Amino acid sequence: MPIRRPFLALPFLALCLAVAACGKDEAGDRRQPPATVTTIRLQPVRWSDELTALGTAKARESVDITASVTQTVASVDFDSGQFVKRGQGLVTLTQGQQSASVAEAQASLRDAEQLYDRNRRLADQQLIARSELETQRTALEAARARLAAQRATVADRVIRAPFDGVLGLRLVSAGTLVTPGTPITTLDDVSLIKLDFTFPESALSQLAVGQRVSARSDAWPDAVFEGTIATIDSRVDPATRAVTVRAEIPNPDGKLRPGMLLEVGVERAARQTLAIPELALQQSGANASVFRVEAGNKVKQVPVKIGARRRGEVEIVEGLKAGDRIVVDGTVKLRDGSAIQDVTQQQATAQADEG
Repeated sequence: MPIRRPFLALPFLALCLAVAACGKDEAGDRRQPPATVTTIRLQPVRWSDELTALGTAKARESVDITASVTQTVASVDFDSGQFVKRGQGLVTLTQGQQSASVAEAQASLRDAEQLYDRNRRLADQQLIARSELETQRTALEAARARLAAQRATVADRVIRAPFDGVLGLRLVSAGTLVTPGTPITTLDDVSLIKLDFTFPESALSQLAVGQRVSARSDAWPDAVFEGTIATIDSRVDPATRAVTVRAEIPNPDGKLRPGMLLEVGVERAARQTLAIPELALQQSGANASVFRVEAGNKVKQVPVKIGARRRGEVEIVEGLKAGDRIVVDGTVKLRDGSAIQDVTQQQATAQADEG
């Protein structure tokens, strides 16, 4: 009588159950609806990288207002932070003795003029020698020079603004004794800001006078200040191997002030390249990929090589070409070969129908 072996049927039964399960999973995949996504079609764009650095703002013109003589302050004719015009008086020093000297020089000049006029008439009548008239002419010119010198002494007692600008803090009061070099205030022309920053010597080939720069300050986080490179230093610092660059930035509203630290970006030569939104990029360690739309509204995950980045965009160096359509929004629901429903195309069709 043959021996029955029912256990041999167990592997066959397990195989049947596995095949049935796979068939069920495939059927479930077929029943899964397409993922709703948005896409864009790639076209070359203008791309410009930036060289970045930190720079220090300087005024267009800047000077410390000081006295040139030793004297007491008679009056202070400005307020801190005031805008002044070139030649406007700021401080008047005591000038009693100098005023008296001017009056004396004026009297001497009048006497010299009268004596010269009288001698000229006598010389015309040949009553005195011409040499005597020339001597009197020399005396007249000397009197005029003495008066000019005394007036210059008085002018030194009035300290004036050398150019248009904004004054700093007032550091003296009436009655203060000032000497040459005593600080009175500061004066800055901030209508244009000079911005100095440095780059390594390796960046010299990428810098040129006239290049556009943009600057940002922590004081005004939402503002971008535009300017151009005005000068590139003729020397490279042998210690740091860096070159100093000076940009000029218009400052009509006075937001920028001398001494501020600014983040500077220098625009390099523009080029045509492909760029995608950062949202479309799938990053896994050092590997990057995107979902490219294929025929039949299915996607293929393709590896890409990325280049530079800027706000919200990534440059694509390899892996895509102009005309490719990629998924931007909705990538979390996708895998290689997934079917999609592109709402971008639906919206474009609806707008075309309405038009």
